[in-house]
Amino acid sequence: MGLTQILVVDDELDILEMTRIMLESSGFEVITASDGEKALEIVEEKTIDLILLDAVMPGIHGLDVCRALKRNPKTKIIPIIIFSALGTGVDMMLDDQDKADAYLSKPFTRKILLDKVQVHLEKRS
Repeated sequence: MGLTQILVVDDELDILEMTRIMLESSGFEVITASDGEKALEIVEEKTIDLILLDAVMPGIHGLDVCRALKRNPKTKIIPIIIFSALGTGVDMMLDDQDKADAYLSKPFTRKILLDKVQVHLEKRS
């Protein structure tokens, strides 16, 4: 098996780039998308091990991406970590079955990001 593939989805390019660097420097393969439509396409085409997803984006909202992935039998097992400046209450709009696996408040440190990613990758294996 190759490197662990993490999809990072955020419309703020500086956060996308910072997160990519943090993860790649820790040995993960990172695929990025700047909107929800692209994220859903990537998940259809590639084997993704974990998704870091911004809650608020133009076009398809991050929560809608989360809902779509959690309702799809093929993708519902992929751990999703939603990151948002809105804090942990961001998921109140989602039914229990649609909720992300974890939440990360922006801004976040490299250590907090990596700890959270590791926990959810271990749960999956």
